[in-house]
Amino acid sequence: MNPIDLTLERFHANAKGQLEGGLDALLHHDVVFWSPVVFTPQRGIDITKLYLGAAGATLPGEPTNATSDGDKPNGSFTYTRTIKGTHDAVLEFETTVDGKYVNGVDMITCDDDSMIVDFKVMMRPLQAINAVHGQMKAALERMTS
Repeated sequence: MNPIDLTLERFHANAKGQLEGGLDALLHHDVVFWSPVVFTPQRGIDITKLYLGAAGATLPGEPTNATSDGDKPNGSFTYTRTIKGTHDAVLEFETTVDGKYVNGVDMITCDDDSMIVDFKVMMRPLQAINAVHGQMKAALERMTS
C-alpha cells in the first residue's frame, strides 16, 4: 500500500468522525496549510486544525464520495474525483455556499508514515471564493473568540 492510500483512508474516516484521535492522528506537527484566500502559508498543526475546522463549518454537508453513476452533488460537499501518486493526491470537490456553485481541489502530500505534511486548497469560480472567504472569516472569528 502506498503511503497516500492510508492517508486518504484515514482522511475520509476523519471526515465522518470515525478516526480515533481526529486531525491529531492525521496531520504532521509541521504541516503546511495553503488557503485559497490567505497569501502566506499557514505552518503547524494548530493553525491547520483551525483552518480545516473552519472549512468544515463553512462548506455545507458531510463529505461523501460521488455516486458511481456520475450524478452531480445536490449541494452538499462531495468529492467527485481522486488522482493519486505514492505520496500525493488531488481530491476534486463540489458544493454550494450562499447559493454559489463551488468547485475546488484539496491537494494533499503525506510522508512515509502517511501523515499529512502539506495541504493546499484551490477553488473556483471567483464569486464562490468570495462567498467562502466571508464565511470562513466568520467561522474563524467564532472559533478563536
